[in-house]
Amino acid sequence: MNSTEVKVDAKFRRATIDDVKGIIALCNECFEENTSMEYATRVFEETMDDKNQIYLVGIVDGKIVAHTKITIIPTMYEKMNTYAIINHVCVKPEYRRHNLATLMLDEVTVICKEMGCKAIELWSNNFRQPAHACYKKYGFIVNDAKFFSKEID
Repeated sequence: MNSTEVKVDAKFRRATIDDVKGIIALCNECFEENTSMEYATRVFEETMDDKNQIYLVGIVDGKIVAHTKITIIPTMYEKMNTYAIINHVCVKPEYRRHNLATLMLDEVTVICKEMGCKAIELWSNNFRQPAHACYKKYGFIVNDAKFFSKEID
C-alpha cells in the first residue's frame, strides 16, 4: 500500500432481503444495468432459502460497496464434481484499488470450500480489463472455451 492509499475496513456477509436495494443500486451503477427493485426483490425472495444461491455483500460504514453472486452447482459427474460460478463481481468505483475485490474473492473461496466446490468459474464481460487483471492476479485463468448464450422467447 503506498502513502496515498487509505485502508478500508470492509465486512463481508451473505445478503439479506434488506440489502436488495443497495445491491441493485451498486450493480446498476457498475454495469449500467436497469434492474427494477420489484424484479430484484421478487427473485431474491424466491431464491433466498436456496443454499446454492448466495448473494455476497461488502459493507463499509453501513453501505454496500461490493457485491457478487455465487451459484453452487452440484453435479453427478466425478471429474466436474461440485463447482461454483460467480458473476456480478463489483466494487463501487470510489472504493476500487483498496483490495476489496481480493478480500471478496477470499470470502467467495471460503464459502465455496465450505460448500464442497472443486472449482470456481467466473463470468466477466470482455470490456472489463481492469477487473480481468484482478482475477488473473488472484489466480483465475482464462480457459480455452467460449461462452455461448441463446435468448429464449
